[in-house]
Amino acid sequence: MTTREKTPPPSPSQERARQWAPPPVRSIRETGLNIGILSDLAIKILYFGGYLSGNQIADQMHLPFTGVVDLVLEGLKREKFLEVRGGGGLGAGAYEYVITLKGVEKAHEALARTQYAGACPVTLEQYVNAMNAQARKRMTVHREILEKALRGLVISDEMFGRIGPAVNSGKAIFMYGPPGNGKTTIAQAVGNMILGSPMWIPYAVDVDGQVIRVFDNINHEVLMDEDDQRRTTATGERTDARWLRIRRPVIMVGGELMMEGLDLVYDPINKYYEAPYQMKANGGMFLIDDFGRQQVRPRDLLNRWIVPLENRVDFLTLSTGRKIEVPFNVLIVFSTNMPPADLVDEAFLRRIPHKIEVGDPTYEQFREIFRQVCEAKRVPYDEKGLAYLLQEWYIKSDRNLRSVHPRDIIEQIIDISRYQNQPPTLSKELLDRASSAYFVDLDYY
Repeated sequence: MTTREKTPPPSPSQERARQWAPPPVRSIRETGLNIGILSDLAIKILYFGGYLSGNQIADQMHLPFTGVVDLVLEGLKREKFLEVRGGGGLGAGAYEYVITLKGVEKAHEALARTQYAGACPVTLEQYVNAMNAQARKRMTVHREILEKALRGLVISDEMFGRIGPAVNSGKAIFMYGPPGNGKTTIAQAVGNMILGSPMWIPYAVDVDGQVIRVFDNINHEVLMDEDDQRRTTATGERTDARWLRIRRPVIMVGGELMMEGLDLVYDPINKYYEAPYQMKANGGMFLIDDFGRQQVRPRDLLNRWIVPLENRVDFLTLSTGRKIEVPFNVLIVFSTNMPPADLVDEAFLRRIPHKIEVGDPTYEQFREIFRQVCEAKRVPYDEKGLAYLLQEWYIKSDRNLRSVHPRDIIEQIIDISRYQNQPPTLSKELLDRASSAYFVDLDYY
């Protein structure tokens, strides 16, 4: 009887091969769209672009010329919507096309339906399959990983013990506590560090001829391929250019969030939809900061999340009233300065298994934060100066410690020192001036 050999771990190239990537498009059928949608998009691009070569039209559609765009242009030419003006190089893709008067009428008809004239969208089915295939894998987070993610932050062992299991669960997290203690900083740092490998998203999604724009250059960071290998499949073919490879998104919204932003937003002028925040955050993190200060009741906002949090799917509504189902592979983090009892009821809190209180730092933690800030800002640290600050501006005033205070007070000292044209120090004079400028007596009036 022979001993079974252990399977060696996958190499980096094998691991990349396992990751989902958009398959190549070789034909119109493989786009998932009918030729009518492709023809409308091509005629709109030509209408706005004037004289364009076949290759230029294909580049703007993000589709291959051979086998797809050439057939679309041939059909438009046959219907006399465009004409071949000439060629500027070798091959059929170099031929230049110009729109005819009949083509202008067709372009106007297409623009009346939607003025979207960007990268060719993918189908809803293709989007759903891709998001499910790229669903954020359940990551086993250890202390070492968290320490790397939260490097530079002074956090207790108890806090590490709460954050780690919460992240490992992949479920919603409710962070609460006084302002200025790092709730947002912790959430963003964890999101940026542990959300896993990059992912692919489409420029847009087509739903029965209606376009939903997904890619957002503000919330999505495109990863440039150094050697273009990520754009090539194992067989050497090019992947579908309708998809972008991005860093998994960490999208944060605050008091500006409204209920309308959580559903498809229809642009009545351009006649296409903008994907809601949670759809753009698919595969990553959606951080709702300053929860409770939105222009909508907290309970209404939370009720919006009950079904997605439990079933991992979301239902979005088109302007026609039709509802579509999309994956909800998002790590939701609620962050608030307000008491949880003032925002939500016990029934909803049960649906968020991980509640993390980010409280005020201890005196030892405050001292360490102060020392680190002094080192980072190149201000000489003075234990006596810190003792004076604590005694005069915290103990005597019965003021709570906040993790953000050291940074803000040191910055005040630097500003005053620059004005006085002297090096910044933790002298009593500078500490008093900085503190009096920073702290506000809320009982003044």
